[in-house]
Amino acid sequence: MSKPNPNDLLHVATQAARLGGAHTLKYFNRSVAVEMKSDQTPVTQADREAESLIRDFILQHFPNHSILGEEHGTIQGDPDYQWVIDPIDGTKSFIHGVPLYTTLVGLQVKQQPVVGVIYAPVVNEMVSAATGLGCRFNDRPCRVSEVKDLSNALICVSDALMAMDRSDAFETLARRCKYSRTWGDAYGYLLVATGRCEIMLDPKMNPWDVCALIPVIEEAGGVCTSWAGERTIEGGDLFACNKHLAPFVSSVLKKG
Repeated sequence: MSKPNPNDLLHVATQAARLGGAHTLKYFNRSVAVEMKSDQTPVTQADREAESLIRDFILQHFPNHSILGEEHGTIQGDPDYQWVIDPIDGTKSFIHGVPLYTTLVGLQVKQQPVVGVIYAPVVNEMVSAATGLGCRFNDRPCRVSEVKDLSNALICVSDALMAMDRSDAFETLARRCKYSRTWGDAYGYLLVATGRCEIMLDPKMNPWDVCALIPVIEEAGGVCTSWAGERTIEGGDLFACNKHLAPFVSSVLKKG
């Protein structure tokens, strides 16, 4: 069996993300019922239905591939090709009517993240990337910013209190940056990839939160690793920034 073409993989990823994201709009700002999962994170019918649509779409094109999703677990298939899905990254934002949640579709090939799509359906912003093919923002090439000094940088975080409970790394960085905001979850990484934010960090991440983000940031010219500097979806945390700021940011995070 021939290997899938990277362009075909990216095309399926973008279409799947758009399909799932569009479905979430049927429930956005509609008082959807919220359940709490065993880890005390919220989930809705929109999450579950969107993931099912994304899974079905991917399997129509690549029926032998494996899939890992936040809401429906694992479908066993070719271990060299694993799609990783988060239908609503930022469910807390979604259930409060905040338009900055996203749909994430990523692909690992031989356990390396190589394709990623971040789609924010309410604001209709999509960044998509595959290793070697660059990063695009709504179909136009995009790059991380060229800011070289923290005093001119914007730092974002998904949950400032959680970050500060983890260590003093976020506070150390935020006090040196020009601005700090909590435009969090994957939308913060979308902002980094499009040059509108310099640093994004999260002290706690799951594999489905991470897979799509690494190729996007890297192909936009940035750095995206765990706080320990590992390029993995299993690191448990994550940060992204441009290459000018990465050495200092990484050194601060490693201390945390």
